Amino acid sequence: MFTHSDFMKPGHDQYVYRHANGLCVIGLAKTHVALQAQGGVTSVDFNVGKSDRSELKVSGKRKKNAQHFQPNSILCNVHSGDVPYTVRCCVKGPLLEVNNKLIESPDLLNTSDCAYHSSLSLNLNFDFSNDAISHVPQAEREGYIAIVMPRPGDWLKIKETLVDFDEFKKLRNLS
Repeated sequence: MFTHSDFMKPGHDQYVYRHANGLCVIGLAKTHVALQAQGGVTSVDFNVGKSDRSELKVSGKRKKNAQHFQPNSILCNVHSGDVPYTVRCCVKGPLLEVNNKLIESPDLLNTSDCAYHSSLSLNLNFDFSNDAISHVPQAEREGYIAIVMPRPGDWLKIKETLVDFDEFKKLRNLS
């Protein structure tokens, strides 16, 4: 599934992939304006408002200490040079993890092709021993922003607001 824009801001495209276990992987689509800008993404800042998302420590079966997010909640800001771009959660649910590797290596977003490897994105942060993705470069496995765990009922509601990959390609005139 894809969301094709950040609340009517043209070009702020993000993807949401849902794994069979219900977890959602969120990231920037290849068509996001920050990735299209000269130099691409130069920094990622998870320090948003009163909390630093990068210091999130979730534990246990019930995901103790997880922050609960709404679809319009800000996950982070990505910067292309001096220009900040807001990245939103897109789904309602507890935030389980943010990709802290992006703080030190924001170029993982620039080199990531996650938006075009659905089998890869669905396996993010799970088992990389799978032969189907073992050939995929490290940057493509690690170019996501966050993992969220929506309730099944919440997922059904938000799913209606997303477009699938084929529709996304048509909207953006991609081949």
